Amino acid sequence: MRRALAERQVMLAGVAVLGVAVSLAFTTRRDHAKVVAALPPALGSYSALAAATAPASGTDPACGVEITPSVVGIFSPVLPCGVRLYVARGSHHVLAPVVGRTPTAQGAEFGLTAALAHRLGIIGVKRIRWSYAASR
Repeated sequence: MRRALAERQVMLAGVAVLGVAVSLAFTTRRDHAKVVAALPPALGSYSALAAATAPASGTDPACGVEITPSVVGIFSPVLPCGVRLYVARGSHHVLAPVVGRTPTAQGAEFGLTAALAHRLGIIGVKRIRWSYAASR
């Protein structure tokens, strides 16, 4: 009887290992696209239209941030100054703060500084994914 019990346990362990291997293979394949498209850890995830509409230089009066060609930032008529957002387009992910209220291009919900638009590969109005950065 002990031999039958041992054989049954070995068979059940083999089935369990096979089940785990199949589950991992299926989950890895299915979730690969999600991992590529996922944002870094954050709070929520949204989609919006964004455009490089920010001025090349100057100080935005709403936030008091001096905008230079190298500043990576977001312009939003709604979000508070300084709020950090993860923005993504394709495989490019960038953490950037809201730096001003400059009006955006028609139909766009966010304006992007030239440096941020360049990092994301955005020319014209494009759809981005964004989320609030988790507070530290």
